[in-house]
Formats: sequence, structure tokens, C-alpha cells
Amino acid sequence: MTVAARLVATIAAPLDPASADAPQVLHSPGRRLLVQRGDAELVTLDLDGADAGQATEVRFPAPWSRDFGTATVSPEGDAAVFAGVHAVRSVEATGATRWEVRHGCWEGDCPLMHTSFAEYADDKDHFYADSGSAAVSADGRLVWAHVRGPLGDDEEAEEDQELWLVLGAGDGRVLGRADTETVASGSFHTPHPDPAQMGLSIGEGEEGSPVLWGRWDGQRLTTEQIGIERILLAVSPSGRNLLSVPLGQWSLDLHQLEDGAVLRKLDAQGTVPTHPANTGGDRVYWDYEAAFVDEDTVVAGTSECEARYGTTARHWLVDVRGMALRGEISYPFPVAGPARSAGDGTWYTVSEDRTSLHLWQLADEG
Repeated sequence: MTVAARLVATIAAPLDPASADAPQVLHSPGRRLLVQRGDAELVTLDLDGADAGQATEVRFPAPWSRDFGTATVSPEGDAAVFAGVHAVRSVEATGATRWEVRHGCWEGDCPLMHTSFAEYADDKDHFYADSGSAAVSADGRLVWAHVRGPLGDDEEAEEDQELWLVLGAGDGRVLGRADTETVASGSFHTPHPDPAQMGLSIGEGEEGSPVLWGRWDGQRLTTEQIGIERILLAVSPSGRNLLSVPLGQWSLDLHQLEDGAVLRKLDAQGTVPTHPANTGGDRVYWDYEAAFVDEDTVVAGTSECEARYGTTARHWLVDVRGMALRGEISYPFPVAGPARSAGDGTWYTVSEDRTSLHLWQLADEG
């Protein structure tokens, strides 16, 4: 069975893919932004304006190269947050620094508390440094940041400590902090509709991949671990459920947010129809990304394991109430890569050459 997808919009990537990351969509209730990070800047486009042919573009000068950390933007598009090797910095479109929180260097052998990027910009060891990440809460008032300790104003600090911070988005004030007890090579955040909650997936190389869930009550940040070797994919529109895959990617797992317990699973092997080019020896597994279309429906792909065949990506509609495969998504033209969440019942794909982004929804929803 196939399920038709309808093209909502095609948006040209604002930056040359030769010197920029692939475009992505950040979304919060009622707001969708295309975000693309280049070597010297981060660019945003208002996708809801793009649907009406009136996209607003904002460009934020980057304080360091894209090879030295990650970046995100506020829901209102008024500030970009760069999580770098030595600091988390909030930058306005004018290039003005709104605030900066300095922290321990992510280059494992470096004991210094750097005051600027220039101190290590030409050092090859720092080029391969580990990294943290940051995300802005759904209401734009908080920044959640995973950093290496100590912080710039800490009087005492444990060696190799990693911290999860809750910061004031306006002034960078540290409101809450928790020790992640991890040794990260990288991380990424998964926002929740409730600005006081956030997910954090941490990659530790061969050591594991813990998923942490954070809650901020206005006074204290508390965390719980909801997986040791797992990647968090998405949060349902209501915020009541989470979707993840184990590192082996063999199953889609639906969790209840309350305690992180797995409610249901869907194995890829034996469920996803065999690819025509699969001679029988290739394992089928889920992508590391997926999208909730609504509370009960997910679009998930097997593009990563099937890329070897050189054909269009295959995506699947999954009913998470019974973890059943409803059918293969039928697109009007070939798509590449995984399906990623774009909010408001939509998902997106990026063209193979990374020059455009396609927004989709189910045809019967159009």
C-alpha cells in the first residue's frame, strides 16, 4: 500500500552547499524557520512567509567557523546561539554579541579557559575538538546548553566535567545546571512544546549514547536518563510521547514522557518490505531521524541503509497506536535522505545536492 504525499513548498537554500551545512527546519508552535549555517554566517528564512511568497531572510555573522561547534536560532528569529569550543554566544543580526558564557575547552587535552576563538583558530588539534550543543525553548525565553566545565566564573571545578545549563535567553545568566556525567564527542537537543522541558542526546563514541531528559521548575534543573545506547528522534505534538531508536537502529521505540518507559516497538526487519535491489544479505534498519505528522502518526525512513542501492529514499507511514506500518510514502518526484520534522503536520526532505528543501504533508490533509 502507498500513501500519497503532497508538496507544500520548495525553498531554495540561501547558501552555497560548497561552504555551508545542509538547510534544516526549526519549529515551535506556530513558527517554522529554515536555518542554514555557512562558514561566516547563519541564515534564517521564515517558512510561513515563504508559503505566501513573502519570505523574510535574516543573516547573523558567525563568531567562528562552522567547523568549530554548532548553532541554532530563537523561535522569533531575533538571535542566533553558537555553541563553540570555548563558549556559548548569543549574536544579533547586527553582529552584536548579546551575551557569552565561557566554559572549559572541548579539545580534550587543552586545559585552558580561552577568552577568544583567535587563540586556537589555527590549531589542528582544536579543529578536531569534541562539541556540545544548544537549543532555545519553545517560548524563546530559555537557552539549554550542553558544555564542558568549568564555567568562566567557577571558583572550583571537577576535571573533565560536562554540564547541562539552563540560561536566560536575554542575558545569558546561568539559571540552572546539572552534571551530565558523560564524556561526549558530540550532542544535540530535541525541544519539547513545554519550554521547561528538553531532551539531550549525547554521543560518546564507543562508550555509548545516553539520552537525558531535563525539567526546569524555575529554581532547579533535574535530569533523568531514558536510554543508555539510544538516539532521541522526535517529540509528539502534545508532548506526551517520545520516539527513539537504539544505536543499532533495528526498532522504532515509542516512550511515554512521564517516566521514559518504552510503550511499543516496531522492528524494521520483517516489517519493511524488502528493497528490490536487496539480494537478501543486507540488513534493514531505520534512519536516525523521523517526524510526527500528528499525535498518532510518524513518517520514518530507511534511506540510510538503502543508500547503497543508489535509488530514491523510501519513507514509511507508521501508526504508533499499534506500531503498525500503514504504507510507503508516494512522492511526486524522487527524494533523498531521511524525513525530518517541520511541525504543523508537515515534514521535510533536502535535495541530494542540498540546494533546496521540500516541505510535505499527507495528500489527504491538503
